[in-house]
Amino acid sequence: MEVSFFKSATLPEQFPPADRPEIAFAGRSNVGKSSLINRLVNSRKLARTSSTPGRTRSINFFSVGKALYLTDLPGYGYAGVPLNVRRDWKKLVETYLKKRINLKAVVVIMDIRRKPGQGDLDLLNWLKAFQIKSIIVLTKVDKLSKSGVNRQIDLISNQLLKESFDQPITFSAKTGQGRQALWKRINEIVKLVE
Repeated sequence: MEVSFFKSATLPEQFPPADRPEIAFAGRSNVGKSSLINRLVNSRKLARTSSTPGRTRSINFFSVGKALYLTDLPGYGYAGVPLNVRRDWKKLVETYLKKRINLKAVVVIMDIRRKPGQGDLDLLNWLKAFQIKSIIVLTKVDKLSKSGVNRQIDLISNQLLKESFDQPITFSAKTGQGRQALWKRINEIVKLVE
């Protein structure tokens, strides 16, 4: 699978042509979004990772051959970013989600060690209202014991089921756990062969 950085966009007119299916990745700052993308495509350096939350300030497009775009959206919920910058991100991301006609699904990423926050639930409900498919992924499973993972999956799944959302995929960027399950879900939506 040939995957490469395609372009960054800070304005809607900078988005690439809508000439192939697109899967976006969204989540709070510091949930491991870039690490997940890198593990998903078996690259260490495709999506930039940072120890400082709130670094992604543009929408980054990655090309999977000529068949698919993977799109890294700015993280939400990080208080250390100035309010005017957060407003600009929100406007850019909402424009992207509402107008991107080739967008097939949004991978909503959450840290398994935390309960879904209001921002996570707001995003999921917003996607549902606009009839955009969501794929929920719980990252950082390698940071908990097996019993801790099971306890958190039960807790989070029950909360998500009450809101009528699908069962989440558990994922570890460190071990690769969940990579095949996530590709399977993406392929079911965009009808690709990995």
